[in-house]
Amino acid sequence: MTLADILASLFGDAHDVTLAGDSLAGRGTLPDGGAVHVLGFANRAELGVDQAIGLAARVLDIAKTADRAPILFLIDSSSQRMSRRDELLGLNEYLAHLAKALAFAEQAGHRSVGLLYGGSAAGAFIATALACSALVAVPGADPAVMDLPSMARVTKLPIEVLQQKARTTPVFAPGLQNLVLVGAVAEVWDPAQPLSGQLTALLARPADGDRRGALGKARGGRAKASDIADTVVASATAHG
Repeated sequence: MTLADILASLFGDAHDVTLAGDSLAGRGTLPDGGAVHVLGFANRAELGVDQAIGLAARVLDIAKTADRAPILFLIDSSSQRMSRRDELLGLNEYLAHLAKALAFAEQAGHRSVGLLYGGSAAGAFIATALACSALVAVPGADPAVMDLPSMARVTKLPIEVLQQKARTTPVFAPGLQNLVLVGAVAEVWDPAQPLSGQLTALLARPADGDRRGALGKARGGRAKASDIADTVVASATAHG
């Protein structure tokens, strides 16, 4: 789906979302009258310090409002911008600030939903899509925490070994279906149905914390993560 398709399926003409460069922002109104703050990027944008601090400022402005309207983060990016300038300015800190801004908005009553409609990878994926309290996607989305050539450089394993592991172990593999299996993507929405109804249904369910580990266990993509996390929490709270 294109950005125009998604906005039309969500809001019809009841939105003022605009695209400036590769960043988008605005508000939309769902058919039931619910307001939604919309942020994000398009055109496989690279997420650099300027984009990250601009988006974080918008999120913090939303957090100050009393409307408690949710934030819908539309995502079509490549990766973080790995330029010399961005790295020297401390890009990792800017990305962390953006992720913490989304968490702060959540605490202030603004649920955050990431909608992945294009690509995303690495730091850009972690600081936006995975920083939202729920992440959904439409068919054709192409996420990756790390692509296999980059993983080969980091792990020093031959790419053929990683390709073999990716065929049987979702945590090694990029792609939408693998991210669904490990629980990172909660739902894949049906583009043949209005996205407005699917967003409304998601928002109607109570926010029940981070369910990615439990989803990964139920779907067979991460058999141990949920149990290990529960053990750590139980151990920590038993001596609190």
